Amino acid sequence: MRAPTTQRDLDPHHLERPRTDRTPHPPRATLRGLRPISRWLLRRRYDVRVTGAGRVPAAGPVILAANHVGVIDGPLLAIFAPRPVHALTKIEMFQGRLGRFLHLSGQIPLDRMVADPAAVKQAVRVLRDGGVVGVFPEGRRGAGELDRFHRGAAYLALVTGAPVVPVILIGTREPGGHTGSLPRRGARIELVIGAPFTLEQMPWPRRRADVETASLRLRDRMLDDLREALVTTGRRLPGPLPSGELEPDPSGGVTGTTT
Repeated sequence: MRAPTTQRDLDPHHLERPRTDRTPHPPRATLRGLRPISRWLLRRRYDVRVTGAGRVPAAGPVILAANHVGVIDGPLLAIFAPRPVHALTKIEMFQGRLGRFLHLSGQIPLDRMVADPAAVKQAVRVLRDGGVVGVFPEGRRGAGELDRFHRGAAYLALVTGAPVVPVILIGTREPGGHTGSLPRRGARIELVIGAPFTLEQMPWPRRRADVETASLRLRDRMLDDLREALVTTGRRLPGPLPSGELEPDPSGGVTGTTT
């Protein structure tokens, strides 16, 4: 389905704050076209298992919120989610050929170190157009235990009314593995999808305290899903990154400390 291109085509919500009537929808053709071949290629190397795919609504706006363990988390989410995903991706990745590919595949560049209204508007545009946005609330790779949790996913849910669907990633980094390391060939990788979690849509202005409360509710829900996923799969997370490999993280999280 094409993106709306005229004022008459636009959902009236695009005129609400933050306004997205002049924000272009990220590209979609490459993302949709490459997903089948990408799934085939990755499954030649890894044993990728997706549990709970039917929990993702088949239509309408959806926010996929995932824990962040390894360097391939973003590609896995975009490729194996039941629907094409426009993931908020750190702006440092948008360089050279990789950056061009990420742009063409519809991923959304995000400057994590400052408030980034352009990224927020692009994500809101996708959701108001009935698409899927991927968010990693931890903000950086780590143990994947949700110790650090940012407000972005809850904010998008409060703005758009889109349900948040938790995704627990397991096996994307080996225990003790480095920040950029890949799992060994043949490794089993799990994407465990939880039931949708709905936060009541909140009109502008949205107070910081309201977004923080919603974020803590979402984190509690994701922690429950994380514990359940580890039990049902019989797996465990890889533990912290080696010393000195944890990326700097901006203030603004509702839990944890800045490193």
